[in-house]
Amino acid sequence: MTTYTGGCHCGKIAYTVEGEIEQAMDCNCSMCLKRGGLLWFVPRAAFELSTDPADLGTYRFNKNAIDHHFCASCGISPFSEGKMPDGSPMTAINVRCLDGIDLSRIKIVPINGREF
Repeated sequence: MTTYTGGCHCGKIAYTVEGEIEQAMDCNCSMCLKRGGLLWFVPRAAFELSTDPADLGTYRFNKNAIDHHFCASCGISPFSEGKMPDGSPMTAINVRCLDGIDLSRIKIVPINGREF
């Protein structure tokens, strides 16, 4: 199992996440389309926030099912939290916010999030 570090641009949001990145989803919902994130979904237990949660801003829209977190200082959106279809807690990692990632080595899968 690989451990990755990641976070926002200014460093106020930092985390570690364990897992193997098999693919990242390029969603076209109104939120993802504007922020340009590439999402890797992991179980919540694989994610650990290393910094103060008070530095997180949170935005919810549509069905209010996902907490879209961003840095209140620099505005970068490094991860979101919600539930998988089976109800288990998940974290959606913005792969663009992981340290040392070579995006050319990751399979990018387009997802039509406008239909959800």
